[in-house]
Amino acid sequence: MPIRRASPACLKPLPAKTPDPVTKSAADPAFMTLAEAAAAIAAGDVSSREMTEACLKRMTALNPKVKALAGLDEADALAQADAADAARAKGDALGALHGVPLAHKDMYYRRGRVSACGSAIRKDFRPDHTATALQRLDAAGALDIARLNMVEFAFGVTGHNDVVGTPRNPWNTDHMTGGSSSGSGVAVASRMCFGALGSDTGGSIRLPAACCGLVGMKPTYGRVSRHGAMPLAHSLDTVGPLTRTVRDNALIMQAIAGQDANDPVTAGTPVGDYLAGLDKDVRGLRVGLPESFFYDGVAPEVRTLVEASLKVFEDRGCEIVPVKIPDAVAVMNRLTNLITATEGAAVHSRWMETRAADYGPQTRARLAIGLFTPASLYLRVLTLRKQLVREFCGQVFGKVDVLHTPLMVMPVPTLAESNMSANPGFADYLLKIGHNTRPGNFLGLPGLNVPCGFTPDGLPCSFQLMGRPFDEGLLYRLGHAYQQATDWHEKAPDLS
Repeated sequence: MPIRRASPACLKPLPAKTPDPVTKSAADPAFMTLAEAAAAIAAGDVSSREMTEACLKRMTALNPKVKALAGLDEADALAQADAADAARAKGDALGALHGVPLAHKDMYYRRGRVSACGSAIRKDFRPDHTATALQRLDAAGALDIARLNMVEFAFGVTGHNDVVGTPRNPWNTDHMTGGSSSGSGVAVASRMCFGALGSDTGGSIRLPAACCGLVGMKPTYGRVSRHGAMPLAHSLDTVGPLTRTVRDNALIMQAIAGQDANDPVTAGTPVGDYLAGLDKDVRGLRVGLPESFFYDGVAPEVRTLVEASLKVFEDRGCEIVPVKIPDAVAVMNRLTNLITATEGAAVHSRWMETRAADYGPQTRARLAIGLFTPASLYLRVLTLRKQLVREFCGQVFGKVDVLHTPLMVMPVPTLAESNMSANPGFADYLLKIGHNTRPGNFLGLPGLNVPCGFTPDGLPCSFQLMGRPFDEGLLYRLGHAYQQATDWHEKAPDLS
């Protein structure tokens, strides 16, 4: 059913700048943004060791409560920081992220280091190579100080993990974190690190970002190399960052984006300068308001906040344009699930034969579906996909520059109500959670999650900007404009 057209009469303006839920401490460098931390280290105002010690202190203090960490070697983290400080002292050329502590989802391989992928099956797996994305962050000077928890083999959108334990939402530990990059969302929101890599096959960057009040970028399929990242579904998998601000996100994407001979689907399309475009004027840009699908079943408290964010864009000079969504979008959610299960089953077929009991029940059940998908059906879906991509981009982006949607149609669920292992009918519930994220994966389009307030229960709420292929820069430009006018991104959960 079409939603009402957004207009000044029905849009509720965001409140004026308001205090954080928890007071930021100027003495605690962990509360800096990534951009502030990088600038402070480069200027010599604070050392990489001081930054790292602040992050490690929070990890030690808060992890028992939020369960973000899959692995931590404090001595190694401090050694990295000391090496970064020594390089700066010698006058070595510094990368854009020099000395800044990051941590990443436990599916990015680093040679010789355990990468368990949230599983029992790989609990002792030590890869013989390092992921391209990590290599590029290394080259930019970033530190890699911890491995972060995740859904088992990245196959889930709620954050639950029956095998290694479930991370907790730092805004309310009774609520889900979103998945599958659960630990990445928790660690960044809890100020344990300044940014983290996640992966997104059906929403697994954007959903944890939304649930934890962060910025998350699912890039265009082929924009960032997946080499050295655990595969789930090869025709859907993407690599991207979770951060506290749009600028921070662009800094990481600038470092990791680009073609890689080790991942043949990466595109030669030029990356461009994301940071240089952040402060460009957004007046005249056409922001699309979907007339169908993306608002189907949206909760009133979510609608209020998301529509209010449109008023901010309107006030900045953007044109809000209602846009008809192709009817075929309604099937993309289920088709994305079918592709994920089928391609995932191909990756896991040997273990499903020999070690099925070592999987958690949800992962095992979803992989089993893929094992029984007929090859003819899978191939028909891939053929249909090409047609639907052309149709969607032609109909939507022929009229608007970006599409603006709610990221989730519901407030952040509790752990109990989103526990698929305990509830029947889990497949339909998963479809509801990923209702607005999976179409972006099916279409291969970039999607940026931006926090836009809090529902009455105190949990974050977000909108999503979707763009044309390889137009991440425009999404960053609009997201940054929104954050220049609001302060939701400055808020921190109270974990005292």
